[in-house]
Amino acid sequence: MKNDHELIHSFQKGSRSAFDELVRRHLDSVHRFFLRITGNPMEAEDLAQDVFLKCYKSLKTFKFQADFTTYLYRININTGNTWIRRNRWKHFLHLDQAPEPIEEDQSMEKEWSRKELWYSIAALPKQQRMVVMMRIAQELPYQDIANLLGTTVGSAKVSYHHGIRQLKQKLEKTK
Repeated sequence: MKNDHELIHSFQKGSRSAFDELVRRHLDSVHRFFLRITGNPMEAEDLAQDVFLKCYKSLKTFKFQADFTTYLYRININTGNTWIRRNRWKHFLHLDQAPEPIEEDQSMEKEWSRKELWYSIAALPKQQRMVVMMRIAQELPYQDIANLLGTTVGSAKVSYHHGIRQLKQKLEKTK
């Protein structure tokens, strides 16, 4: 079985089946990442497709300076950040058109809390945002986060701690 770098070499030489194998290997983790962010399977699927479309276009110039998973995580994070920024105010735009709820709907409250959390994460400084997203959405250990971001484990822990503290402050203000 070929490793990711070997598959990328094959893809760069024209093998579409090599790219298909990369997608098969990594699709589940990419989809789960976006499912945690969006809470919507269809949106998660669309975002995963976007990630692999970006990979397809950019792997032809892949320089093999990092693992493919590192490259893929960065695309996930950037795509996730774009989705969060693009959808930040979507919920607010049509509040006056929403029907009055007949009874309290706990599922909507949970959905709102989830979106509010991700919008707050999107507002964090870049380093904190990336560490928090990797810990929450990917459940990565600090060592992996440090390797992906080219930093130390201690720095990743500090960024996570500061990010979580800012999130708590932001979310307490909205209650």
